[in-house]
Amino acid sequence: MTFDVPAAAYDRFMGRYSATLSPQLADLAGVADGQRVVDVGCGSGMLTAELVGRVGADAVAAVDPSEAFVAAIQERHPGVDVRPGVAERLPFPDDGFDAALCQLVVHFMTDPVAGLREMARVTRPGGTVVASVWDLVGNRSPISPFWLAAREIDPDARSELEVRGGREGDLSAILTDAGLGDVTEVEQPAVVEHPTFDDWWQPYSLGVGPAGHYLVAQAADRQAAIRAVCRDLLGAGPFSIPSVAWAARGTVA
Repeated sequence: MTFDVPAAAYDRFMGRYSATLSPQLADLAGVADGQRVVDVGCGSGMLTAELVGRVGADAVAAVDPSEAFVAAIQERHPGVDVRPGVAERLPFPDDGFDAALCQLVVHFMTDPVAGLREMARVTRPGGTVVASVWDLVGNRSPISPFWLAAREIDPDARSELEVRGGREGDLSAILTDAGLGDVTEVEQPAVVEHPTFDDWWQPYSLGVGPAGHYLVAQAADRQAAIRAVCRDLLGAGPFSIPSVAWAARGTVA
């Protein structure tokens, strides 16, 4: 529901951060020419594009529950096997990939362990499964200033700052519970320069993700109050929000 938006809106909201993380996640997975790989929860396709650049479109599959995102991948990356679906029930056969990747997705899964177990199922023995989530609990994410401001104005706001996967060690535990071995976890930095405050703020008004969905559901005066707090926190610009994602890798038995 919260991602039933045009792909271009997601690009402006989180895609620009995903673009800086994608090479790091592909490196962690060891993605290289000759492999077949799948992007789980592909969104508008920033990680998909990185994978296509490494192994070619015909060797990439992708899945996402958003029809708009599936259509965007079909248009942007012809040849990619993109299908609608969720991580917990992947529409692919057993042992079909050398690596399965999901970027900034685990905390949106209904059952993260089941989702990672499915990723392992569709990956060959000896292949890799990798996942990443913003360090939301540590307030080191691009959306942290928004939720800190929202909670200041509305203490009952249900933020993303307490999610499974969003703190050190969470992803390692999820991969281990999903049956993966040789699990390692690393930090991945992402820095995006915003020329003005409005460049950072405007995508929230597009209703993308939990933050945008929350914002557009508020009355105009509360939206203005949250904006004012964010403006005080971040300044007029230019500025960047040094952000970190936790990323973990496991091997399929």
